Amino acid sequence: MPELTKLRRTFIVRNALRLCFADSFKDDYMSIGDGAGLDFATIRGRDYPTIRQFTVFLENRVGQLLEVVRRFEGSKVRIVALSINDATECAFVRFLLSHPEQGREILERAGLAMIESDLIGIELPEGRQPLLQVCTALLQAEINIVQAYPLIVRPHGKAAVALMVDNPDLALETLNAKGFTMITEGDLAHED
Repeated sequence: MPELTKLRRTFIVRNALRLCFADSFKDDYMSIGDGAGLDFATIRGRDYPTIRQFTVFLENRVGQLLEVVRRFEGSKVRIVALSINDATECAFVRFLLSHPEQGREILERAGLAMIESDLIGIELPEGRQPLLQVCTALLQAEINIVQAYPLIVRPHGKAAVALMVDNPDLALETLNAKGFTMITEGDLAHED
């Protein structure tokens, strides 16, 4: 009977995630713990130009975030960025992790429903309005920003942001051409 309850919860969570964030995650990968992620070959390495974000579905109860954060204790995985969207019944917690492969394993072993997405990391340039420079460059290429949040760590000693955009490849090309410094997963891992 407990297994049936777990299957029902998995089904409900998967459908809730799809309904709530259908547009945001159309090109992303979904996993419901216990190694249920898609198994595919990839050329992604530590210096792949995007950063992986893990969106975890949690019940809206006191202590749920603490339970997830504690799972990284004793590992080399650090949370380098965090965003929470709260609703009445549930919360969607978005993590960027210093070591995403190990982080994914920890989250999957915990049986957490999650979605993996690609974001771009950008070191903010010098000046009074660095976000204005980033937004202007993306607007000129007609790239929409879907999500944005700051990194807790400071790769290369400078402030940085993580952005989910509607066209990561074009965004990377545009920002590189305009001289922005991109943050990779390797940069996040080297902050140890």
